[in-house]
This record gives sequence, structure tokens and C-alpha cells, in this order.
Amino acid sequence: MASVIFRDETATGKALEEFTLPDLPERISARELIRLRVREEVAKYNAAPSHHFRGLVRPDDAEIELNGYRMRTARRIDWERQADIAEKSFARNGFILLAGDRQIDDLGEEIDLTADPVVSFIKLIPLVGG
Repeated sequence: MASVIFRDETATGKALEEFTLPDLPERISARELIRLRVREEVAKYNAAPSHHFRGLVRPDDAEIELNGYRMRTARRIDWERQADIAEKSFARNGFILLAGDRQIDDLGEEIDLTADPVVSFIKLIPLVGG
């Protein structure tokens, strides 16, 4: 079994937030890893719903704000819906996924968590007018 450190970073490499998840298989696909991350962050939010959600992707009916998303109402979030949104966001280059020092380009790509236990997510912000 392996542990992974999920880390959100800026485009310049500054760590914003991170959490560790233990007891994972040693090898896992990028798709499974993204879905696992989303499931964990939604479970944490759903344990105490509020008007602020800090997660990889924006929930339905939420507004973007500094360091997260503003929920219109404090409600439970469907982790599977969020995971589907995250997969689509990855496919559209909404964020970059790094395992160790290499960029993951395909959801089917396997990641060896014993060799690359730090997985970084870099959210990309679309340019205005471009």
C-alpha cells in the first residue's frame, strides 16, 4: 500500500494547500486518482456543508471566489458529478496534473505512487478575451 500527497500549486510552483491520503494501491490511473481526490474533498465538505467549497473544480450553482467557490446555499455535493466535471476539466486543460516531476497527459496513464507520492494540481485560469 502507498500514500499520496495531493498538493494544489500556483503556476509558479507555490504550494497552496495539501492533504495526504494513505492506503492506496502502489499503481493507479490518473482517472482513478483524480476521482479519489474529488471524492475525499467532497466527503470532507459534506460532513459540514457551508457556503464555501475548496475543491479542484467548481460545483453547479457556485461562484468563483478567492481560494475556492461560493455556494449559493450550504448543501450536499454529489461527488460523482464533481468527479465527472474534474475529468472533463482535465481533458480541456482546466488543470495540469504532475506526478513527481512529470506531467500526466492522459487519464489512462498509470502513476506509481511509490516512486511519485506527491501529485500536484495546477489550476489554469483562462485569459480574458482569449
